[in-house]
Amino acid sequence: MRPHHKFWPHRIPHAITLPATSLWDNLAISARRYPDKPALVFFGAVTTYRELAEGAERLAAQLHALGVRKGDRVALFMQNCPQLVMAHFAILRANAVVVPVNPMNRAEELKHYITDPDTRVAITTGDLAPELAKASNALPAEQRLAHLVVTQFTDAFDPAAAGADAPPEAWREWLGTRHALPALDGGQAHAWTDCMACTAAAPALDVGPGDLALLPYTSGTTGLPKGCMHLHKSIMHNAVAGALWGNGSADNVVLAVVPMFHITGMVSVMHSAIYSGSALVIMPRWDRDLAGRLISRWRVTSWTNIPTMIIDLLGSPHFASYDLSSLSYIGGGGAAMPQAVAQRLQEQYGLRYAEGYGLTETAAPSHSNPPDHPKQQCLGIPFMSTDARVIDPDTLQEVPVGEQGEIIIHGPEVFDGYWKRPDATAAAFIEFEGKRFFRSGDLGRMDEDGYFFLTDRLKRMINASGFKVWPAEVEALMFRHPAIQEACVISATDSYRGETVKAVVVLRATHQDTTEQQIIDWCRENMAVYKAPRVVQFVTALPKSGSGKVMWRALQEAEKA
Repeated sequence: MRPHHKFWPHRIPHAITLPATSLWDNLAISARRYPDKPALVFFGAVTTYRELAEGAERLAAQLHALGVRKGDRVALFMQNCPQLVMAHFAILRANAVVVPVNPMNRAEELKHYITDPDTRVAITTGDLAPELAKASNALPAEQRLAHLVVTQFTDAFDPAAAGADAPPEAWREWLGTRHALPALDGGQAHAWTDCMACTAAAPALDVGPGDLALLPYTSGTTGLPKGCMHLHKSIMHNAVAGALWGNGSADNVVLAVVPMFHITGMVSVMHSAIYSGSALVIMPRWDRDLAGRLISRWRVTSWTNIPTMIIDLLGSPHFASYDLSSLSYIGGGGAAMPQAVAQRLQEQYGLRYAEGYGLTETAAPSHSNPPDHPKQQCLGIPFMSTDARVIDPDTLQEVPVGEQGEIIIHGPEVFDGYWKRPDATAAAFIEFEGKRFFRSGDLGRMDEDGYFFLTDRLKRMINASGFKVWPAEVEALMFRHPAIQEACVISATDSYRGETVKAVVVLRATHQDTTEQQIIDWCRENMAVYKAPRVVQFVTALPKSGSGKVMWRALQEAEKA
């Protein structure tokens, strides 16, 4: 018995038996059980489970008509909206593989999500379609997208929605504008509404637990992002386990504001809710007063978030007018919850904030705090069916309780390996006590109760408000700037985001008149805004080791000193 088992919630098993079905079946079964129950709520517009399943079937038939076959990768590039959920399940229903893409990515970054997974079909929203078309059109003819399905936000709601369900004034133009279809060189753009009118039959369902379902990308210490191969069964595990852990039921109302392109929002929020038959109240992005209104209006019971959202909501001048009494589960991760805020939640609302931990490679949670026994600023205990240890990263031997080492994870939620990267896959796993463990690259310790704490990172990574920023990826993009000779990206302390991105830059001799602001502006145009450096420091040279490698750690330590 592991030490954390004495804190295990009595109501749930240590390990679960997985359904021998595909992820699509979760939606199909919920639609048969609860056909008229709300599945999705978006600015007051309700989609029932029957409508969601039927819409996904029609879109799957259209994807099949566009040439999508079993195992093909289809990119999904959008903010949270009902169409994201419908398209995600349509891709699975078409026996294909979802490639979720961060909607903050720019054309230069998007090329990789077309070429690496050999994507021929993508689904996006009208506001983002020009960026995706620009990426595709810049590629060689044989690598471009063949089809782009484009939806408008107004395909899913009435922009004139009023009252508690109304979009914030600042969003009305963004959400209400209907965009023209972009020109796709060598391919074709299709309106979502036309695809929804497809009368053909969807192909026979031909996928099961052992088939590839999802290819989310994760960056790392070197180079371009890598695709994590998740089978139906690894996502199924955390969808089912997450529902059990968080008291999932058909009567739960879940606030879906963490991005559903991201592994946490996709698995712990969307897949768990669809498996349980819960209602998802969808926000396309964060707005504290909209969140307060929606929790009050729809009697939200479950809210997975990042701590900065809670801090922001508690700081709203309208906070006293919101009714949070319906909330029974609140938790999340991505950054530590400040103790004072956790204390306020518990004292005022009886809510114990349950932090969790996981990676793209582990389908979100590999660790979670038991809702009945959470510890603050703690990763939690190993999740259902999961074994996690702390080892010395050099000797690969387990370290004593309380000592720092690398966290390693074994369980059914762990991915199969990196897409087209056998070298990276081999480096990511070790055999330990006869089992295959994934090396997280995170340094932590385990206390005597079996709870895990994060202490440092073996891998170079910046955590900005829960968004992971990988310096190597930002540097690779920055080197395309004509003025930059060398760049090293490190983290700087930020009072709100926790950490923010700083670039230490050596300018080319021919571009010495370039300003810090010009570099920042260029970065914002060429990469997702959360990755773009907020601080730029010019230096005449970067510190180098004897072998010529940039000593980023020395810069990082100097920044923190």
